[in-house]
Amino acid sequence: MTGCDPIASDSPLLWRTAVKTVENTALHCFVLYVFTLQWAVWLATCQMKTIQEFQEEISSSFKALSGRDGNSHRDEAKEKLINTPRLVMDPRRLVELLQISTAIAQGAEKLNEGWCSEALTDLQAASSLPAPRALVAYTHLLSGSCLAHMSRSQMALQCYRKALETDSRCVSALYQSILVYRKLGNAQAEIQALRIMHSTLLLPSTTEPALASPHFLSPSLLLCSQSLRNLLSVPSALSVLHKLALKCVLHGRASEGVEHYLDLLAALHSEDRNGVHAELSTLPRLPQLYLEAGAALLMTQRSADCMVLCNEVIDMTLELLPEKGVLVEPEERSLAGTKDVKEEGDDKLAMLLWVAAAYFLQGQSHSHHKDWKQGVTDYTRCFNLLMKVNLKNIDLQPQIPGTEMDDNQAVYICILQRLKGLLLAGRGISFTQMDRLREALRDLQLSLQVLPEHVGAGLWCGEVLWRLGRKREAAACWEKTWNLPTQSLTESLPVYVHGLLSGPLLDSTELRLRIHEHGLIQ
Repeated sequence: MTGCDPIASDSPLLWRTAVKTVENTALHCFVLYVFTLQWAVWLATCQMKTIQEFQEEISSSFKALSGRDGNSHRDEAKEKLINTPRLVMDPRRLVELLQISTAIAQGAEKLNEGWCSEALTDLQAASSLPAPRALVAYTHLLSGSCLAHMSRSQMALQCYRKALETDSRCVSALYQSILVYRKLGNAQAEIQALRIMHSTLLLPSTTEPALASPHFLSPSLLLCSQSLRNLLSVPSALSVLHKLALKCVLHGRASEGVEHYLDLLAALHSEDRNGVHAELSTLPRLPQLYLEAGAALLMTQRSADCMVLCNEVIDMTLELLPEKGVLVEPEERSLAGTKDVKEEGDDKLAMLLWVAAAYFLQGQSHSHHKDWKQGVTDYTRCFNLLMKVNLKNIDLQPQIPGTEMDDNQAVYICILQRLKGLLLAGRGISFTQMDRLREALRDLQLSLQVLPEHVGAGLWCGEVLWRLGRKREAAACWEKTWNLPTQSLTESLPVYVHGLLSGPLLDSTELRLRIHEHGLIQ
């Protein structure tokens, strides 16, 4: 167009030369219009380095085009041409869309690379740009993520609230809020946010693209970088419902947790299972969900319903149980064979632990009904199954509650230990109620060897010692139990091994009075 000599086909060099060549000519704005299309292509193909190199030209394009009206050029052309093509998209709208989309994409990349402060400054400036609500919400969302990475949690929560006020469909802001509440240890706020998020995910509007656009260039085409996708990703509605149920059970809202578990199981068994199969991979296996729901039911005194779910677990897995399960040390496990072989071994071990847990919960259910004899029978069935697990080259020391455990074997070891400790405590209490004190003392002491932090086992062990006439030992046992530090378990462990289930309780005030009356104060 300008008569210049042909230049290299290198796209960045071509555009830099073209824009500079026509800078002071009537063609300038038209070349910039075409350049915005190239800019859109770079953004859609995640060529962020190229965009960064052209940052100066892009900024100049903003200034040159933001004040111009694309229709004015078309009106001028109408005077000369009878059949003027219809404008596909107003150039100003395209420039505005590219401007905020670029700020969002670059902010996500900077955040991913750890440049939080720089990203925050750019995103806060971008939040005032003219743009669709969904994109403005994204600037607040990413600003919040920057602040969260900078350990400024309260300010991050304010940004997430702005994102939701701007666009109520910005579920990612809800999810990021949940992560901040979890980090702060604010369980009640997390439960409230999980409830809202689950309700939002069920709305039809949230299943549609939030960035849909009637124009030929929609924001969703421009914002496709992996960094941004990771920041915007959220768990499925069923995963959120499971987390909500678990949180309620673990934080004193068992009745609510039961209802959420029952809703979850109903959804998994519903006839309309569109999309459910895709979500199953993010949930625990079905027997574990049954056991978690059973534990929650037992906590709310619904022992008969708990028994039903436990029977389901036993019926679906009992015939598939292996003769034994094997736990090996990590180094030996890494040499054990292919991934498929390891997964097969994990599945067999998981089945053993599921059925053992089902018998444990049934033992607890019988204890609720004061059927101590049947409780002992179920606890013994649980114990016999756990004895089938072969610990190969593992020194089984008490695990530290609250430690992060990613490896399946480490989780299985902790579940095995806790089930042993809990069932022995339950059987020991049942023996106590049956006045079989020697057997009760044996089981309770074994329970404390496995789970020294088990308060119930410690108190009942002291009670049995007292009834056997060993009052000083009983007083020492109670004092030791009362001085145990409060410990919390990681949520990577299933709820039925958290020891939240209550059996017959002993009143510590009454025990202290006994010690005082017999002059056994240490």
